Amino acid sequence: MTDDIERSAGDAVGDSEDPNDEVQYHVEVGTGDVADAVLLPGNPERVDKITALWDDHEEVASHREYRTATGTYEGAPVSVTSTGIGSPSAAIAVEELARVGVGTFVRVGSCGAIQPGMEVGDLVITTGAVRQEGTSDEYVREDYPATADGEVVSALVAAAERLGYDYHTGITMSADSFYAGQGRPGFEGFEAAGSDELVAALRDANVKNIEMEASAILTIANVYGLRAGAVCSVYANRVTGEFRTEGESRAAETASLAVKLLARMDEIKREAGADRWHAGLSL
Repeated sequence: MTDDIERSAGDAVGDSEDPNDEVQYHVEVGTGDVADAVLLPGNPERVDKITALWDDHEEVASHREYRTATGTYEGAPVSVTSTGIGSPSAAIAVEELARVGVGTFVRVGSCGAIQPGMEVGDLVITTGAVRQEGTSDEYVREDYPATADGEVVSALVAAAERLGYDYHTGITMSADSFYAGQGRPGFEGFEAAGSDELVAALRDANVKNIEMEASAILTIANVYGLRAGAVCSVYANRVTGEFRTEGESRAAETASLAVKLLARMDEIKREAGADRWHAGLSL
């Protein structure tokens, strides 16, 4: 009797909680629905703005905050899946998309810039991230670095250069809250402990921008051996207090072109017999 109980409990733990193994539970996509590279905006409304830049596209799933479309950009296969706000929902998207074969993730979002000389509408290409969100802590120890894949960073920089968009590269901080966690006052002026010093401390450490998803996406991708990066348009300048929803299409176009360049990088690697693209291999 004891053996039967233990075997039953083990079976329950091993089985999926989702009885439908054809599609993923949250994002509702299956194998073949998405390209190898997926753009990850937060806002579901950005999906239409991104696909408007592509050659063609088809919406393949829509469930909760997750909208997914697949198409081509200048002939390169590409998909987009919205993640909603914050690292927990972004982590679900990465998990489930990885399970259907996605190997490259590029966050496409908005952010607040915290360094002088960064204008609203500029792009920030993340090279690594401060993990001030709790989701990635549930995957790996807190001193594990959240780093962007070098090939993805190179592709994003090359894309921004080719498109003529102003951009910055550097460290991003990802927070779990829009208000207290980013040094903003809460309801009725509430201030979390240390919030008045947060932005200044990050600025002194040469952190470039603040947003809410990049560090979890980068960390999880690294743990699984996948490629990931992030490009965000500056909506808010925390130095000057300026705010405008500007540069969204630039981030989307830069990310889309980066996917095409990554596909070319992969082709060059195959031709050269190289494991990694590097500066000695021309694009």
